[in-house]
Amino acid sequence: MREGSPGWARLALLALLGSILVPLVAAGLRSVLWALVGIAGLALAAVGVWWTLAHTGVVRAFGVALTVTAPVAVLALYATFGMLWPALLSLALWVLALTAARTASTRGRTASGQAVAEAPHAPWVLMNPRSGGGKVGRFHLVEKARAAGCRVVLLDGSQDVTELARRAVAEGADLLAVAGGDGTQALVAEVAAHHDLPFVVIPVGTRNHFALDLGLDRDDPTAALQALSDAVELRVDLGYAADRVFVNNASFGAYASVVADPAYRDAKAQTVLKALPGLLTDEDAPRLRLRAARTSAEGLQALLVSNNPYGRAVDAGHPGRRERLDSGQLGVVCVRVDNAAQAARLVRGPRSPGLIRLSAEEVVVEADTATLPVGIDGEHAALPTPVVCRSAPAALRVRVPRRRPGTRRRPGTSRASGAAADWPRVTRLALGPLLRQRHQARAGASGSDSGSGSGSGSGSER
Repeated sequence: MREGSPGWARLALLALLGSILVPLVAAGLRSVLWALVGIAGLALAAVGVWWTLAHTGVVRAFGVALTVTAPVAVLALYATFGMLWPALLSLALWVLALTAARTASTRGRTASGQAVAEAPHAPWVLMNPRSGGGKVGRFHLVEKARAAGCRVVLLDGSQDVTELARRAVAEGADLLAVAGGDGTQALVAEVAAHHDLPFVVIPVGTRNHFALDLGLDRDDPTAALQALSDAVELRVDLGYAADRVFVNNASFGAYASVVADPAYRDAKAQTVLKALPGLLTDEDAPRLRLRAARTSAEGLQALLVSNNPYGRAVDAGHPGRRERLDSGQLGVVCVRVDNAAQAARLVRGPRSPGLIRLSAEEVVVEADTATLPVGIDGEHAALPTPVVCRSAPAALRVRVPRRRPGTRRRPGTSRASGAAADWPRVTRLALGPLLRQRHQARAGASGSDSGSGSGSGSGSER
C-alpha cells in the first residue's frame, strides 16, 4: 500500500493557497462578495435543474432558462467588473489543488494480486455480439479467442446466461470469461465465485465500469485476452442485492423506476423527462427508507448502493471510479430533495442535508410497497422488500493482463482523479518531512548544547 506523495501534497497546498490569493489580490475583501455571487449562480442553476426535472410545462421551460442564464449572468458580471480572468485562474488553481490532493492521498489498492503460474486448460468465453455496437465482430474476438484455446459461446438473447455458465463448469471449464456488458459480467461472475474459478473481463460493453476499475484497456478489448497467458490474479469483492449479484451498483428509487419503463432503451432522454415529475413531486410517489450500521434515513427519492465506495458522489464525466475493489464495504449515496430550496443547498456538496454518503458492510432498503424496482448493473429487476444489500469480500478471482493501462500511474490502483481529497492527510504529507527535519535539527542542537555544557563542567573539576 502506497503512503502518498509529499511532492503532490505540497503542490496541492500551494495551488489551494493560490486559488485564495488570486481573487484577494484582484479585488481585496470584495472577493468574498464575488465568491458569494458565484455560489448564488450555482444555487440558481441547481434550482433550474430541479424545476426542469420535477415539473412540466411552463415551470419546466422556466427551469431550463434558469439553468442556462444563471451561470451566464454570473460570468457576464465577472467580465464587466474585470473579475473574469481572476475567477477563471482561481478556479483552475482550485481544480489543480483537488487533483494534486487526490493524487497525494491515494493510498488504497484496487486489489491484492499475484502472478499466475499456470495457464487455464479449458477456458470458456461467453460473447454478446450486440454489446458496444458490435465490438465482438469489429475486433474479431471470436477468432482470436478460439486461437487462444477458448471455447466460445455466442449470446443470441434467448439463452439463460447463468445456466450457460453452470453448464460450462459441469463440462470441465477451468476459467470463465465474458465479452459483454456489466450486467452479463455479473451473472457469470456469480457462477465463477461459487465454484472458485478465475474470471476474465473482456470490455466490449458501452461503458465497462467494472473493466475501468480493474485497469483494463477499454479501447482495445483484445488486450484482455492476454490474461489467458500472462496474467495477474486479483481477489475482488462482489455486491449482493437480495440474491442478485452486482459488480458495480444497485440503484433504487427514481432512476430504477425509469429504467423499468420499456421505452427507456429506445428513448432515454424523453422517458426520463416524462417520468421524473411524477416520481419526484407526486404525493403518492414512492419513498425509500435506509438502514445501515448506525445510520437511518427516510423519504429518499434515489439511492445507489455500490460494490465498494465511489471516489465521488457525482462524477458524470468519469463514472464508475472506485479507488478499491477489495475493501469489503458497500458505498451508499442517497438523495432527498423535495423543493427548490433543498435543490439549491446541493451546492454544498457532501454537507448538504439532501445528500447522504456512507460506507457499510450491509444496507437495508425499505419501502411501503411489496416489491421494489432495482437497476442492477443497468439491468431492471423487481425484488421483494425489504432488500438487504451486502458485500461478499474477496469472493471473486479476477485475472487481468500483467500490463494494463490502469496500472501505469499507480500500480494496482484506479486513477487518482476518482479518489476523494483527504485534506488533513495532504497537510500531514506536505508538512511532515519539514516538521521532522526541524525537530531533528532542534534535537541535534539540544544534544550539542548538552555535550558542550558537560565538557565545560568536567574541565573545571579537574
